[in-house]
Amino acid sequence: MGKSLVTLVNPNLVHPPITPYALDILTTSLEADGFDVDVVDLTFRRDDWQTVLREYFGRHQPMLVGVTVRNTDTIYAQQQRGFLADHRAIIDEIKTHSAAPIIAGGVGFSSMPFALVDYFGIPFGVKGPGERILVELANALLAGNSPDTVPGLLVNRGGGRVEKITPKLGRRGRPLSSPLNATTSYTRRSGVPWKVDNLRYYRRGGLGNILTKNGCAYSCAHCVEPDAKGTHFTRRAVESVVDEMEALTAQGVYDLHTTDSEFNLVIAHSKNVLREIVRRKDTDHSTPLHNLKLWIYAQPTPFDDELLDLLVRAGCAGINLAPDHVRDDVLDGWKVSGGGRRFYTFDDVRTLCAKIAEVELPVMVEVLLGMPGETAETMTEAVRRTLDLEVAVAGYSLGIRAFPYSPLGIRMAERCAGRRTLPGLQSDSAVEPIVLKPRAMCESVVEYERQFAFDDTGRFRPVYFLSPDLPEDPATIASPNGRWVNSVQLLWDLVPPSEYHRVMLPTLPGLTEDDNNYADNPFLLKLIELGYTGAFWSHWPHRHEIMAGAGA
Repeated sequence: MGKSLVTLVNPNLVHPPITPYALDILTTSLEADGFDVDVVDLTFRRDDWQTVLREYFGRHQPMLVGVTVRNTDTIYAQQQRGFLADHRAIIDEIKTHSAAPIIAGGVGFSSMPFALVDYFGIPFGVKGPGERILVELANALLAGNSPDTVPGLLVNRGGGRVEKITPKLGRRGRPLSSPLNATTSYTRRSGVPWKVDNLRYYRRGGLGNILTKNGCAYSCAHCVEPDAKGTHFTRRAVESVVDEMEALTAQGVYDLHTTDSEFNLVIAHSKNVLREIVRRKDTDHSTPLHNLKLWIYAQPTPFDDELLDLLVRAGCAGINLAPDHVRDDVLDGWKVSGGGRRFYTFDDVRTLCAKIAEVELPVMVEVLLGMPGETAETMTEAVRRTLDLEVAVAGYSLGIRAFPYSPLGIRMAERCAGRRTLPGLQSDSAVEPIVLKPRAMCESVVEYERQFAFDDTGRFRPVYFLSPDLPEDPATIASPNGRWVNSVQLLWDLVPPSEYHRVMLPTLPGLTEDDNNYADNPFLLKLIELGYTGAFWSHWPHRHEIMAGAGA
């Protein structure tokens, strides 16, 4: 028996299921400090989650309950499906069965943590990596000490007031202690009651996951990760990362995708991880790493020949590359380093794709369309030039979710200034023009964050931006819930039918059956049912043959 019981709940009801890696990370730190930890995973019981909670809390009395919020919504402009109402219903159900205080966290939660502590009506929250804060909170509660002694903890004071306990900072303005465990391996399990079942997730979702470093020092306009995870890179110990990979592959979880912001940023560390995989494979013919299929997310630079060679030798199965666009005038001021400098050109993308093709690794390039400055001309060029690349799949998205602390969200709020809407601000559920206020004009952090997810009446209303310079009708652009139908159709018209097999395009109801949104995607659900593993996109070119065979 440990010091006391902490229960962690996964409220994610979306399928195909995604392994709640955060709960393995939190479990590792809590157990290392002497706590017993149960994981109540609702993903595989999404049709009767109330029963699961009632039965669990009828038999267990934890001293603290943690809830992970991976996503607030689909973050997909053509299907603006929200998850917060489901999460709140689950949290409310927990409250009816347990008197234990609740703390929430996770990447989605961290995008607007003050507002979500208030929305969920819970006493505590944590922004960013939470393992240290959760352990300190559990110990404080166990000892009868005030939660106000836990640096970095978000505390609900009531009445819409949520405060962060100020962490102690060093001379450079950084916390004196790291919020995450970067030195030891995270404990990954399969088939153990009341723990994350990694093998089950792999068999039902097609991928496992692995983190080699946390945070991001870059300042891309659309991205929330530097704010949510930290604005500098925290490297995990190389041997610990590979130990974790070895443990997962020993359990039968062979396809692992990196959950770093981008795998190749801090390239020296990335190479060291790969070298350790290669070393173990070369020196131990029995290591399960021989079964490893590694899928990485990467930026076009830095990416040299040595990194590519190490990837091949380590067992890389595919690369998801994120050039985002082809035009410098669109990317300038958008895809930038922390110092505001562009760090690649489209020539870099073309050269890299050709090199990867030589070693026959599949590549998907992701293109983000509809950012400020996007026009029919720039979109046409983006599609034409990316289709010329030697890649297995080209994926295109249209529109971007604006969050409170993404550079784009901050900029939109400043331009609205609480007085006017901006052309391009859109939400399918908006019933009035979207008018944002900058932080300085808001009475609280809660008010500032809340406006990016809810309207003044409390209805869910996520904020998106789509370039008003695209070929839409004036009435569409003027409407707060206008749909950029013309732009979606233009995208489809730009792609020759002969290329349809290898493109992922945004869709609207009735336009096509080829839906590339992840949440409850019919093709992806069928893939899992048929036993396919690996990245979703790697099977995309063969989707019609797969579906036809499944129906035979």
